[in-house]
Amino acid sequence: MSFLEISGVSKSYGEGANRTDVLDNINLKVDEGEFIAIVGFSGTGKTTLISLLAGLIEADTGGIIFKGKEIDGPHPDRGVVFQSYSLMPWLSVAGNVALAVDTVFKKKSASERKAICDKYIEMVRLGHAKDRKPAELSGGMRQRVAVARALAMRPELLLLDEPLSALDALTRSKLQDEFAAICEQEKKTIVLITNDVDEAILLADRIVPLKPGTPATLGPEFKVPFKRPRDRGELNHDDDFIRLRAEVTEFLMEAGAERGSDLERDIVLPDIVPITQRPKKGEKLPEAYQRASESVTQDRYLEFSQLKKVYPTPKGPLTVVDGFELKMKKGEFITLIGHSGCGKSTVLSMVAGLNPITEGTIVLDGTHVTQAGPDRAVVFQAPSLMPWLTAYENVALGVDKVYPDASKAEKRDVIEYYLSKVGLADAMEKPASDLSNGMKQRVGIARAFALSPKLLLLDEPFGMLDSLTRWELQDVLMDVWKRTQVTAVCVTHDVDEAILLADRVVMMSNGPNARIGNIMEVDLPRPRSRKELLAHPDYYAYREELLDFLEAYEGGADPSEEQLKSIQEKRATRMARQKAAIQAAE
Repeated sequence: MSFLEISGVSKSYGEGANRTDVLDNINLKVDEGEFIAIVGFSGTGKTTLISLLAGLIEADTGGIIFKGKEIDGPHPDRGVVFQSYSLMPWLSVAGNVALAVDTVFKKKSASERKAICDKYIEMVRLGHAKDRKPAELSGGMRQRVAVARALAMRPELLLLDEPLSALDALTRSKLQDEFAAICEQEKKTIVLITNDVDEAILLADRIVPLKPGTPATLGPEFKVPFKRPRDRGELNHDDDFIRLRAEVTEFLMEAGAERGSDLERDIVLPDIVPITQRPKKGEKLPEAYQRASESVTQDRYLEFSQLKKVYPTPKGPLTVVDGFELKMKKGEFITLIGHSGCGKSTVLSMVAGLNPITEGTIVLDGTHVTQAGPDRAVVFQAPSLMPWLTAYENVALGVDKVYPDASKAEKRDVIEYYLSKVGLADAMEKPASDLSNGMKQRVGIARAFALSPKLLLLDEPFGMLDSLTRWELQDVLMDVWKRTQVTAVCVTHDVDEAILLADRVVMMSNGPNARIGNIMEVDLPRPRSRKELLAHPDYYAYREELLDFLEAYEGGADPSEEQLKSIQEKRATRMARQKAAIQAAE
């Protein structure tokens, strides 16, 4: 008999016309000591499934057998770690863990209970912070507390409901490695809900996709053949890892596409010029001068020169960015990546004109950037929409500003064209407050492109979204961008996103006094999609260089020039070897 068996489970919410079918005929067997990862899109019922396993809700049909008995309610033999930390803000780290331990182990002495708490607090590397309150902890540290609390209950089955999805990509990858070590140490039966394919491969024995639909069903399982412990750097070289990653990703992308996408409306953009692109009166230069300066402007369309940003603090001036220097061509797309606190968003806010420059200059198309303007469109991590306005009206706010002389019909065509391109043709009249986070971010993207800006600025635009929704919107962004070829700068924590979007990836050193640590040219064909990149032989070489760079700067380290150069050379050697192998095969 299986340690855990889900048989024919279905679950819905509501009744009659308001009934929503969430899960249908879910069947799964889990052996003792096995680690299962259930991967799926947001809204497919993953959390409902975890709640059923935890005994927090009941199935409509079917049942769940755990250790030979049907689950009929919550029990400490099943520990749960949710996406939200659910910590008591007035208790310390030790107090939050002790709350669970004291409840489960009432018969043990105070010293025994304290020893249990201390063991698991040390296991998640929070011994130095056990007296701190949650408000004094980072997101990653709070999630460590939640893990310590669940483990301290010593459950036989550990249920993890997207425990790392609220964290940035770099913190998430670090905690994944820690989770892997803890799981090896504890040897528990684990069911992980996640939207991150890399996380599933790094941690699990089997990956089971949850196919989207109303209701959702389980898809075909994928076995993970790699021995433990698993090293993400070494996996990046493994052909089996590359193949498995591609198979799982492609299945999920195809399953997502089957959900149906909004039809694009057949709209032709009107031939109108925004005020940001019109020459100002009295500024016409002699033709010979224009011809001579044109190539310079094209190669130095956006130029950062000795950029510096200093913030005053109670302890004295803090130099966040120091000596940032970069030239961008017109139509180029660069991504900025680096550890938290390296000044990526500070650079972006300065070029947006939202943050004054301390020293140095930023020149866009021959004009010094001194303040914000409609020639620069910004898409923030939070969509920043007016919640009482519709999707259409939110985009119209910007269109009215940059096309003051256009007719109402021309403005409408611009708005509807871009909302259609981001898949919101049938949601234009919905209030922003009724849209999902992913749909709100689509409105933000449509609004940015509708401004016809000289420069598109993206500040972790998909950072608040789950991995699978992020894939969809990255492809949406690439699709719309290829039509406009607007010059773009994107701040990201996500290695795969950085490569997918960019012509060049600009890697920043640690702050304070952050600077450019390395620039990687991405010579991959456009137009790009995630599916095409997964099949490209050079993709994992670029990925390795970025991972090695971030590892070199891990924990505030300051690598030498020789160390950074060796990282670049390793990628070049790998690509040359792959090229030679392909030529020999031909």
